[in-house]
Amino acid sequence: MNKFICSALLLFGGFITAQTQGLEKDYRAIESKVIEWRRDIHQNPELSNREFKTAEKIAKHLQSLGIEVQTGVAHTGVVGILKGNQPGKVIALRADIDALPVMERNDLPFKSTVTAEFIGEKVGVMHACGHDTHTAILMGVAEVLSKNKDKIKGTVKFIFQPAEEGPPPGEEGGALLMVKEGVLKNPDVDAIFGLHIKSEIPINVIQYKSGGAMAAAQTFTIKVKGKQSHGSQPWLGVDPILISAKIIDGLQTIISREVDLTNEAAVITVGKIKSGVRFNIIPESAEMIGTIRTLDYDMKDHINKRMEEMVPALARAYGGDATIEIRDMTAITFNDPSLVEQMLPTMKRIAGESNVRTQKAITGAEDFSYFQKEVPGFFFFLGGMAPGTTESFPHHTPDFFIDDSGLLLGVKTLAEMSLDYLDQ
Repeated sequence: MNKFICSALLLFGGFITAQTQGLEKDYRAIESKVIEWRRDIHQNPELSNREFKTAEKIAKHLQSLGIEVQTGVAHTGVVGILKGNQPGKVIALRADIDALPVMERNDLPFKSTVTAEFIGEKVGVMHACGHDTHTAILMGVAEVLSKNKDKIKGTVKFIFQPAEEGPPPGEEGGALLMVKEGVLKNPDVDAIFGLHIKSEIPINVIQYKSGGAMAAAQTFTIKVKGKQSHGSQPWLGVDPILISAKIIDGLQTIISREVDLTNEAAVITVGKIKSGVRFNIIPESAEMIGTIRTLDYDMKDHINKRMEEMVPALARAYGGDATIEIRDMTAITFNDPSLVEQMLPTMKRIAGESNVRTQKAITGAEDFSYFQKEVPGFFFFLGGMAPGTTESFPHHTPDFFIDDSGLLLGVKTLAEMSLDYLDQ
């Protein structure tokens, strides 16, 4: 029996290796195209829900491959449907396509000099989170798989998603709107894969975490009402700035004294506070906005409940009033454990066993999580740090940089995961 199992595993491994070798010429042919697409998209970035030229480029490419194309999904999203020569399941692959309101500082031949209006202000626009690489990688996967329909046992759905960074105020968008519009239906998706480039991981390395991998993100707005008075006579007023300070201090005790951080990490951050107009006037009001990050839904519920109790109570204790509004931004990015286990052999075969590594959960957030709430999903990280680099710059910063020599691994991994999932 053991001899039979061993022989079967050898035969199975031989089949996959032969399949990979059959695609190798297509991978080699696509690499220069992927880099060219990435650099063009990087040089011409567009903000969330405004990705018109990017969407046009994607749609034209998919159409040229003979792939069925849907445009205008969730405003500017593009969906491609590729049916294999054999019937089977449906796998979805997702890439986000929007850029950020950041002015690029890198000295690159394809540096972005684009400007746009964001919430009433003129801003620089930059792919400061690597969405240009995600888009180019998935365009490459689409071309490779379209040339190998005979190897596809089922259907591949390519989802190019706008507004991952969040739609502009007053608009819907992103993965949540795509799900609402039925992107995972017709044909119904059985599982979904996605990747994210990471500037802190060396090229040709993949990192992942089973289960909760990235945090749920929420925003909150706190409005404090006091009583205005002269700065020299604070006893005649109620200071909303003082109350705000007490609230900020109190919120941190929820994390430091009430949450079991040995279970999962959690964060409450006040990112902006606005109050007052002059040095000698105690103002009438203050406003704070911030974010909550959680990796466990019970912890999320507890933190929300305590914030809603604490904010008005602290304000009343100091003679004022306060309200808090909490809004969901993303769910927990949850990698289905059985799907992860199923696909790990493919990842290790493509990248090399030592280059596929586990990581701890991170408090960054991803709206890929909304797809995972509907179907099993696997979201992993692809290395983008150049060899010999001693300092990598964080995402969402003007100096963010990705070495595009590592993009081909992303193409190979998504393509092979798709084929192997459908084959199984």
